[in-house]
Amino acid sequence: MAYTIVVPDTELLQCVCGTNDSNLKLIEEHLGVEVFTRGNELSIESEDSDIQRQFNFVINRMMDEISDGNAYNPDMVASILNVETVDERPFRFNANSSIFIPGAVKKVFPKSQNQLELIESFRNYDMVFAEGPAGSGKTFLAVAVALELVLTHKKRGIVLTRPIVEAGESLGYLPGNLEDKINPYLRPLYDSMNSILTRDMVKRMVESEVIEMAPLAYMRGRTLNDSVIILDEAQNTTKEQMKMFLTRMGENSKIFVTGDITQIDLPSRIPSGLIDAMEVLKSVSDIKMIHMDSDDVVRNPLVKKIVQAYEYADNQ
Repeated sequence: MAYTIVVPDTELLQCVCGTNDSNLKLIEEHLGVEVFTRGNELSIESEDSDIQRQFNFVINRMMDEISDGNAYNPDMVASILNVETVDERPFRFNANSSIFIPGAVKKVFPKSQNQLELIESFRNYDMVFAEGPAGSGKTFLAVAVALELVLTHKKRGIVLTRPIVEAGESLGYLPGNLEDKINPYLRPLYDSMNSILTRDMVKRMVESEVIEMAPLAYMRGRTLNDSVIILDEAQNTTKEQMKMFLTRMGENSKIFVTGDITQIDLPSRIPSGLIDAMEVLKSVSDIKMIHMDSDDVVRNPLVKKIVQAYEYADNQ
C-alpha cells in the first residue's frame, strides 16, 4: 500500500530530493523503506503507520525549511533526521512533536531531542525553566507553544516580559511613551511572533490585549490568570525579581522562563535570579527544568560553531 505526498512545484521537489537524489537516500536509510518519485509525488510502500507518519513529518519539515531559505544548507537533512543518539536513544518525533498554530505562516518543528523535550514540557508542565545558549530555540519555542495554546482557546492570553538591564536603566529618562521606551528591549519577542504569524495578526492580538508585553518591573502586584507568561533573558533578573515574577502566577496559568547563564549582564556583585531559582526549585516535582546545549543550535551552523568555540575556551 503506497503512502504519497504531493510536492507543490518542481523546483521544491528538486530541493527535497537533493543532488542525484542524495536526500532521498538519507531518508530511505533512516526509514528503512524505498522512496519513489513520480511526477511531483513522493511515495513509500509501507503499511506501517509509524513509518508513514515519520515520512510525512520529514518531507513536510523539509519543505518548510526550504521555504525558509535553507535549501542549500548541507546540514538540513541530517538535522531533520537527527540520526545521532541522545542518551543512547535516537531522536524520534511523535504525533505531538510539531506545533501547529491556527493562522500561522509556518509550522514549527523540534530540531533536536532537547527541543522535542522542551515542547513536551511546555505542554505538560505549568512552570518550565529553559536554560541554554543563543540559537537553541528556547524563546522561539516558548512563544510558539504560547501562541498554540491561545489560538486553540486553551488559554486566554499571553504576557511577555524581560528584565531591562542596561547602563542608565531607568525608563523614565528615555524619550517617548511607554511603548516607545520598552520596544527595543522586547523586540526579540516580537521577532519570534512575527516569524510565526503575519504582522497584521500579531498587531491585532496586541491591540486587543490578547498579547501583552511589559518590562519585568511592571509585573509587581499583579495576579495573572488563564495566561501563558513568558520571562525571557531571565539570567538578568535578581533573586528578588525572580521570586516576584514566579509568584504572579494565577489560576489556570503557565509560566515559561528562558535564559542563558553565560550571558549575565548584572553587576558582578548581584547573583542571577535564574541560577538561584533553578537551584532553589530543582526538587519541586511540578516544575520542569531543561538544559539546552550547543547541539541544540541547529538553525545556523555558524552560530553552533561559535557557541562550541566559546564553550571550549571556557573549559580551558
